[in-house]
Amino acid sequence: MRSARSLATSHSPLATRSLAPFRRALLAWFRAHRRDLPWRRSRDPYRIWVAEVMLQQTRIAAVLPYYHRFLKKFSSVERLARAREAEVLRAWSGLGYYSRAKNLRRAAGEIVARHEGQFPPSLEAALALPGIGRYTAAAVLSIAYDAPLAVLDGNVARVLARLGAIRGDLRAPRRWRQLEEIARRLLARRAPGDWNQALMELGETVCAPQVPRCAECPVQRWCRAYARNLTFKIPAPRRKRDAIHVRIAAAILRDPRGRTLLVRDPGAHDGVLFSRMWQFPAVEVTRQPELELAAHLRATLALNGAAPLKLQPLPAARHGVTFRNITLLPFLARVARLPKRPRTRILPLARLRDVPVSSATRKIAAAASTPDNYCA
Repeated sequence: MRSARSLATSHSPLATRSLAPFRRALLAWFRAHRRDLPWRRSRDPYRIWVAEVMLQQTRIAAVLPYYHRFLKKFSSVERLARAREAEVLRAWSGLGYYSRAKNLRRAAGEIVARHEGQFPPSLEAALALPGIGRYTAAAVLSIAYDAPLAVLDGNVARVLARLGAIRGDLRAPRRWRQLEEIARRLLARRAPGDWNQALMELGETVCAPQVPRCAECPVQRWCRAYARNLTFKIPAPRRKRDAIHVRIAAAILRDPRGRTLLVRDPGAHDGVLFSRMWQFPAVEVTRQPELELAAHLRATLALNGAAPLKLQPLPAARHGVTFRNITLLPFLARVARLPKRPRTRILPLARLRDVPVSSATRKIAAAASTPDNYCA
């Protein structure tokens, strides 16, 4: 396997004597072409940290409205630390991967309690915070404090692999360590924040996974993959886990006052689907969704009235979680009275936005919001 030092040999386009012009070219490109993103308008470590957490496995376009709303509500680390978990989850609702929000709040509490309300400037202290890994710590510390720490995420790894014509699975532990060493060696220590953002920006906008725009690349002449016509072969495609198809039937119970029932009792299927937040009563089904859902409601909510429960099918919805392809099958059930059980909550269907729910729950609720079904 090619070592990181192979990028620095006299025959390499990134030999030691080439590093200075390479760095200048990339930094000049970034400063001229970088996108105007809200977290780049400040060096406040709190705002940078919130952005980095939100951007984990989430596209920038999806993050932007959440970022603005979240910071409007929790404008400082102190406000976030004082907030109730349900309040934070409600602000995060729909963004997914809710453990990020829980860890963000927990870390805010530790920052206030142990670091006088300031994101700690040392790598060791940052890594001790809940939910902070090597990448997030390096990103926040380099951008906010000019700490000479190199970042490595999927975008940066792809850029480095193409620069060095490094083939194979980039996520393999040995190869990832090799890329970490390369990232450390290439780091522009006089401008680590801009350097890390430049590599990330290059990977997101130019050195893309499927359609790299090599003609626009500011460091094309240093790229081994381009020189060897290997750009489309690096990185090697990762073997994807076979998709699992799941069907979830959910009941939107509604009383004459337009109220509905939410539960908070995760089953085997909903640790990732509903993120252990408030949800409609739901169960994974196979061949007879209506009958299986009715049985689930009788068993969990004791819905055993004199008249059998009538479940009205609503439009199905698609939902994806990692390797799961999920079909959501909502049913509307009008009931004279909603059951009162432990770990349940009754509220108007129109006020679902007032509680923390997952995007899957939002999709289920949307099926009942048509003129024929909705009742305020």
